[in-house]
Formats: sequence, structure tokens, C-alpha cells
Amino acid sequence: MQDIFNQDLEFDWDPGNIDKNLFKHNVTNQECEAAFLDLKAFVTADVSHFTNEPRYQLLAKNNKRYLAIYFTIRKNKIRVISARDMNKKEKTQYETI
Repeated sequence: MQDIFNQDLEFDWDPGNIDKNLFKHNVTNQECEAAFLDLKAFVTADVSHFTNEPRYQLLAKNNKRYLAIYFTIRKNKIRVISARDMNKKEKTQYETI
């Protein structure tokens, strides 16, 4: 999974959900993309939400904002499913790495 950070990142934004994270959680698409550049960020499998494709959780800090981003990989592009501020447990997990 770390291979996604060793290449030029490309994103695939679903036209039907392109503004969903902004309306639901006040997270812009630009904030999502920038979070993937956090050198301290880490990715785990989101096993509780696997459907017909693997899903992942990224915990990252973008400027002073701590974000939890759920995504999948389609055709070597990152497709963000959901993005929100980290909860207390996630923030503690992020800070301990």
C-alpha cells in the first residue's frame, strides 16, 4: 500500500459525490489530496467496510487539521470515499507514530 506514496498521486473524483465531503464534513477535495503528502501519514485496511473492493483509511495531518480519509484504488487512481476530522482515538493513534 505504501507504493501509492512513491509515485505521482492521481485522484479520481466521483462526479456524483464530488462535494459530499465539503457538505457533510467541511473538508475540501484539495485538503484531501494534500493529506496524502503528509510524510507521517499512515494507511490501514478498512476491513469493516470492504465490499467488492479493498478500502483503506488514511490518517494524516494537513496544516493544523487532522483528517481521516477513507478511500479505494481504482485503475491506479485514488478515489476518496469519505473524509472527516479525526476523532480523539484516531488523533492519539496518529500522534503516537
